[in-house]
Amino acid sequence: MLFWLNILAVRQQSVAEIVKDHWQQYGRNYYSRHDYEAVDSEKAQRLIENLRDQTTRLAGQTLGGYQVAYADDFSYTDPIDGSVSHQQGVRIGFTDGSRIVFRLSGTGTQGATLRVYLESYEPDISKQGLDPQTALAPLITLANDLAQIQKLVERDQPTVIT
Repeated sequence: MLFWLNILAVRQQSVAEIVKDHWQQYGRNYYSRHDYEAVDSEKAQRLIENLRDQTTRLAGQTLGGYQVAYADDFSYTDPIDGSVSHQQGVRIGFTDGSRIVFRLSGTGTQGATLRVYLESYEPDISKQGLDPQTALAPLITLANDLAQIQKLVERDQPTVIT
């Protein structure tokens, strides 16, 4: 906290102005997470399995104007004990650095929660002030179409958007 107070005092700018200057120099990363809560577990699992089945065929394809650089089912290796946690999320990365991650969470009180993570880098200064949902709209559409969210989990929109 003291660090930020010092920065504000030295620069004589608001936090918003500092952030805007940063974006203009380095670009902006847009991020959002769409949660579909209390989804039927079997339907959610079917959606993830369908995505897993597609991962081997996606690299090199162009989807919704994005070229797929990689698609995988992420595994995490613990740096301390070397243990491996498999099937931690289906990742689809694009050549422009954007990515979509689909992950199931069983931490809800009923059913499953499908989490869809969306990320995109924006170097164009004129597009850095957009609402994240607007900036990510093409990726959101692509994620919904690719995973067939509406069809498979019977949801028109996420329960929670962050």
